[in-house]
Amino acid sequence: MSTNSLVSSSNASSSSDTQPILYSYWRSSCSWRVRIAMNLKEIPYDIKPISLIKSGGEQHCNEYREVNPMEQVPALQIDGHTLIESVAIMHYLEETRPQRPLLPQDVHKRAKVREIVEIICSGIQPLQNLIVLIHVGEEKKKEWAQHWITRGFRAVEKALSTSAGKYCVGDEISMADCCLVPQVFNARRFHVDLRPYPIILRIDRELESNPAFRAAHPSNQPDCPPELPNK
Repeated sequence: MSTNSLVSSSNASSSSDTQPILYSYWRSSCSWRVRIAMNLKEIPYDIKPISLIKSGGEQHCNEYREVNPMEQVPALQIDGHTLIESVAIMHYLEETRPQRPLLPQDVHKRAKVREIVEIICSGIQPLQNLIVLIHVGEEKKKEWAQHWITRGFRAVEKALSTSAGKYCVGDEISMADCCLVPQVFNARRFHVDLRPYPIILRIDRELESNPAFRAAHPSNQPDCPPELPNK
């Protein structure tokens, strides 16, 4: 178990003296979203790495199945509760720790944040998730991932054309940004041509130097293989 190096003190209240534990995999975009959100809110937490590939995947072991019956990451133990699903976790953090908000006050802007989150988290990422790519097969997985990321990014770019300021929705970082950056990483991993998406690329560049985003990056995780570039 390793402590995230960015977070230290927090104003968030907790019903338990136990520091939150995030079950995470270094390259999981779902885990990454939650790491970003917790870093932005300055919530101290420990990381419990769960390898999705070692010994057929530690997420499938009996012990972890008790934590997350979906046998996926992330899972978060916080306030005496165990939560699964990244978007549900981010909403819990927003509702219990409203300091440094990740949802705008304006109702329409909130809807736009949720819209972008849904496009990414329902319409793109699940279709290129590890379990799906294994089913598709090695020969076809790149083409499959490219198709669904491209289809989804067309919709994201269109949404951003009317909502974006400095970030996805206006000039404040939101849950939409937490979800966008990991998905851009996935797009590059599968060699998607990103030139048709200038707003997505601009926002990604804007956020890459943000300390909360930088600390959440896969290369800065305790379970990132040491031989990888930029580790």
